[in-house]
Amino acid sequence: MTPKKSGRLHKSPGQATEGRSAIRTFEQARPRLLGIAYRILGSRAEAEDAVQDTYLRWQAADIESIQSPGAWLTTACTRRAVDMLRASYRSRVDYVGNWLPEPVHTFVDDDAESQMGLSSSLSTAFLLMLERLTPKERAAYLLYEIFEMSYADVAASLDMNEPACRKLVSRAKARIGEGHVRHQPSKERQEELLAAFEDAIRTGMPDTLAATLASDVRLTADGGGKVATVTEILEGGAVRTFLVERLSEWWAAYEWTFTDINGARGLVLREGEQIVATVSFAYDEADLITDIFIVRNPDKLERLGEVRIC
Repeated sequence: MTPKKSGRLHKSPGQATEGRSAIRTFEQARPRLLGIAYRILGSRAEAEDAVQDTYLRWQAADIESIQSPGAWLTTACTRRAVDMLRASYRSRVDYVGNWLPEPVHTFVDDDAESQMGLSSSLSTAFLLMLERLTPKERAAYLLYEIFEMSYADVAASLDMNEPACRKLVSRAKARIGEGHVRHQPSKERQEELLAAFEDAIRTGMPDTLAATLASDVRLTADGGGKVATVTEILEGGAVRTFLVERLSEWWAAYEWTFTDINGARGLVLREGEQIVATVSFAYDEADLITDIFIVRNPDKLERLGEVRIC
């Protein structure tokens, strides 16, 4: 009897090596791709979907014919993220309460100045500022200003001519005007401010905290309609009252952990094994807290594991 031939296809050694090389190329690019997609979308979950879609396209591509794998991957991921952002606008319009970007637990390299620049563009305040832009404006601005790509490369990634790309970036700059949004105090100062915040909540005594807050400080909380939280944006004295009279009652018993969130020091609060909130700040040039961002939406907290993101 003639044995049946196996239906399994065997790759040649050369094909296997090329496959491993393609995977290695993609994995090296992954932190950068995730960084681009996250800044465009403001959601780690959606950003990871965009990166996964890019990987599937990469697997199906004729990789030998691609002259610049990095440029190809950046283009594919950027275009996918822009398409996803357009599709997500309706869900953000219908969002219950205040929408905040999904927090990410980031690695921050203190010794690399360029990495610190990238880290500051992960902040919640910066991502909220980007919400003023159209999807293409947002992508063009990020690729040119944050990832320091040339106008020619940005134009190629967005399938447009270079003069139009320049106008897009210029319009984005005019619409957002960074101001002090990306300012970050030293890590030591951030730790001091977080400690003052924790002390005020645990003790109900506002004196130390009051000295760290800007006079026009704002507090924004995102519960997604799934957990109880303040639904309006609080300002000035209302923030101080809310922190010491309400959060002192609700949060004093939680476990508090200082960690890196969105490129800076922040807080993770737990009840047992469950993460119940994250807290991050924005600062002015005097190192005072201008914004307090609280994420309580459980859907946004369930993926708060460490992630390498550029």
